[in-house]
Amino acid sequence: MYPALSVLQAVADRADSVLWVGGKGGMEAGLVSRNSIPYAEIPAAGVHGVGLRSLPGNIAKLLQGVKRSRRILREFQPDVMLFTGGYVAVPMAMAGTRINSLLYVPDIEPGMALKALARFSDVIALTAEESKSYFNPAKRMVVTGYPTRSTMKKLEKDTALKAFGLSADMPVLMVIGGSKGARSINNTILDNLSALLEKTQVIHVTGELDWNEIQNRTKTLPAALADRYRAFPFLHEEIAAAFSCADLCVSRAGASTLGELPLFGLPAILVPYPYAWRYQKVNADYLVSKQAAVLVRNEDLSDKLLPTVSGLLEDKNRLSEMATSMQSLEQPQAAQKIADLLIELAEEKAAGRK
Repeated sequence: MYPALSVLQAVADRADSVLWVGGKGGMEAGLVSRNSIPYAEIPAAGVHGVGLRSLPGNIAKLLQGVKRSRRILREFQPDVMLFTGGYVAVPMAMAGTRINSLLYVPDIEPGMALKALARFSDVIALTAEESKSYFNPAKRMVVTGYPTRSTMKKLEKDTALKAFGLSADMPVLMVIGGSKGARSINNTILDNLSALLEKTQVIHVTGELDWNEIQNRTKTLPAALADRYRAFPFLHEEIAAAFSCADLCVSRAGASTLGELPLFGLPAILVPYPYAWRYQKVNADYLVSKQAAVLVRNEDLSDKLLPTVSGLLEDKNRLSEMATSMQSLEQPQAAQKIADLLIELAEEKAAGRK
């Protein structure tokens, strides 16, 4: 969702109108509405890897989605379409074959839905050069980087530390597992929290699912250690300050790590989610190959997280080198580049009508 919102921010003053199309009952509806973007729903369901019992119903939803998409396109009459992945976009792509379209690929390795969408797209925008090998080389592909929100701007460290009431005398570890959280990461942090807080201050973005447990388990921290711990179920605009004051991040390896960590030059310990096929593992391997991150497997968390964090925080030279490597991957104009491609495609469509 956030890459698409970032691109919409960049294209806003050049587009007469915008419509966001999402899945019926999708979680993005609330976020889109908060940003005052018109929203339409279509039925959608995946068909790849679906059991035989669910397949007929999912195919029916797909066909219903195509029918609804055609109606939306007739009413809205877009000059260009932007796809950012997921099976929700497939019905719209099938219905809009005569409309210029751009596919943005956030992860290093595309999923099946993205590969299917690539067949319908005129241009494919990529986060990294390494993604080109997954697509037909005859396709027009442009490496743009990962688009980040306009609110994601690096702050002076002193300003960022003050935003969280933290000290400049100790390093800061940021732990983030996504909007829903990462239970294995949260539990490992809690199990080692006292030992961590002896060495570092911690900003812990827990996600909503574990929030009550986090609050209960941290009530017994000694006052001196509790003063070094900041826990939040979620951070919105404040996330930029958290990234800005952190010296090291522990995170899953979703696509956002490919854009947000480089933007802030923040070295990371990445723990790929083990049930997300291999996309997070490929993302993590990419950042590790650039000497910007260290990978810890989910099953090794309890044994390796504390010594890995301690080792990096104590090795200032290595941490600095990782930060420099991460910063070198930054592409701050990614959203603008994708917006430019969309305008180019829209102008081609308009020229074809004359």
